[in-house]
Amino acid sequence: MPELSNKLFSKIDPTSARYEKNMRSMAGLVAAIRTEEEQISLGGGEKAIESQHAKKRLTARERIDLLIDRDTQFFELGLYAAYEMYEEWGGAPSAGVVTGLGRIHGRLFMLIVNDATVKAGAFFPMTAKKVIRAQNIAIENHIPTIYLVDSAGVFLPLQEDVFPDTDDFGRVFRNNAVMSAMGITQITAIMGMCVAGGAYLPVMCDTILMTEGSGLFLAGPALVQAAIGAKYSAEELGGAQMHAQIAGTIDYREANDHICIERIRSVVSKLGHKSVARFDRSKAEPAAYAAEELYGIYEVDGARPYDMKEIIARVVDGGKFDEYKAEYGKTVICGLARIGGFAVGIVANQALPVQQTDPHSGDKRTEFGRVIYTESAEKAARFIMDCNQNLVPLVFLHDVNGFMVGRDAEWSGIIKAGAKMVNAVSNSVVPKIVVIVGGSFGAGHYAMCGKAYDPRFVFAWPSAKYAVMGGSAAAGTLVEIKIKQLERGGKKLSDAERQELFNTTKATYDHQSDPRYGAARLWIDKIIDPMETRQALIIALEAASLNPEVKEFKVGVLQT
Repeated sequence: MPELSNKLFSKIDPTSARYEKNMRSMAGLVAAIRTEEEQISLGGGEKAIESQHAKKRLTARERIDLLIDRDTQFFELGLYAAYEMYEEWGGAPSAGVVTGLGRIHGRLFMLIVNDATVKAGAFFPMTAKKVIRAQNIAIENHIPTIYLVDSAGVFLPLQEDVFPDTDDFGRVFRNNAVMSAMGITQITAIMGMCVAGGAYLPVMCDTILMTEGSGLFLAGPALVQAAIGAKYSAEELGGAQMHAQIAGTIDYREANDHICIERIRSVVSKLGHKSVARFDRSKAEPAAYAAEELYGIYEVDGARPYDMKEIIARVVDGGKFDEYKAEYGKTVICGLARIGGFAVGIVANQALPVQQTDPHSGDKRTEFGRVIYTESAEKAARFIMDCNQNLVPLVFLHDVNGFMVGRDAEWSGIIKAGAKMVNAVSNSVVPKIVVIVGGSFGAGHYAMCGKAYDPRFVFAWPSAKYAVMGGSAAAGTLVEIKIKQLERGGKKLSDAERQELFNTTKATYDHQSDPRYGAARLWIDKIIDPMETRQALIIALEAASLNPEVKEFKVGVLQT
């Protein structure tokens, strides 16, 4: 009896010149990211680190290293937050707060840790947004959360952008209350200053620790004197001893950072275990092919084709993939697989040109890779609905230029088909995880579960591009508009001036579509080395499985 054949077999030639060129190109992109990450991780710099140590306090990342289990890695999120922003104020590396997932006694926690080496841990606008993004990930996935607080409060010169709105500072405390009501464990350690409105954060958590020499008060000594004319020392006003013995605010008073962190680990070791999701997970199989081959497979030149199935083969367990409707709508690949033992549905853009039979004429036609056609959108919509019906989390692999345009596409009902796919993605109730491999442009970005469609996590390779359209197309459009404006004013540009305008416009647009630009604004949670794709997805799936609640799946009206 013949055996089931669902393993993806690689056709890659690692000795080809093209493969070797791709390897070098991707390695260069990854190396550049790694170098920048090392610099960002220094926070406020060596002098600020020395100042923190002089106070007998650890830095944010030193605290994290002590807190998480030995021989485990901190999975940092939002490292690039505020990248190239606030330069008039000296910058705010990583938005002055470190967030990510770490294991403590084997359990996965969201860690939110102020970096006091960056403007004394003050909250810039992106600081608040980054903390809120981390909380939202914790809320969506029911991840227990630990805050290590060491912050001077709101960065006052930018208070109007930090204070009032729904994604600003006050939302942090609202989320504390919501998380507590949901039963999501929250532990806070005050390990430095915690002042003004920020003082509400620890007190709205389940468990509060505080180190000697730290301060917790709504108004510090200077402000109290200015407001009511009274003089108090910081220790008398809001020190650890006062909060432990008089106000009764804190649960544990500890001598220093090291002992405080040991206490947190001890408390965590005694927490109960809650229900997890009903997603299927079996024993994981290793990947069938070497992860480093991803460097040679992906075409950094976004105009060249490659087979997305080669990417999938290096991410899924054992290279096994049950492709759904494999002979239909082939510019979007759909199928079932396992990643780290988790059953998943994969929706991915095919970057190869494919042959498709026209359903009306019966003629063969070639369809462009990276483009969503009518049949592809309809197939993807149906597959997404099937995964929701069967409690299968979804993984989206982006390299998409958008939907097909033109008369034939319009006559085929591309708008209706695209609306079905967007509807299915919008109403999906199973976890959705996004990896932006290459381009993620326009409405194709939306249909593939862009940030506006509530993916639990958004990861991007260094090769990712994130914009309404590609740089050349956008620059061409914008330049033509500019030329017509100038011509109406009586000015005609020479060919050299046109080219200079095009190059300048394209450079600006390319800069804004770089993944670091998106990560700075938290559109992307983490820029990952392609070789880390599988592990990043496993961590994300494990985090998503902590939430046992899956809503009833409803799609509303589908266009037919």
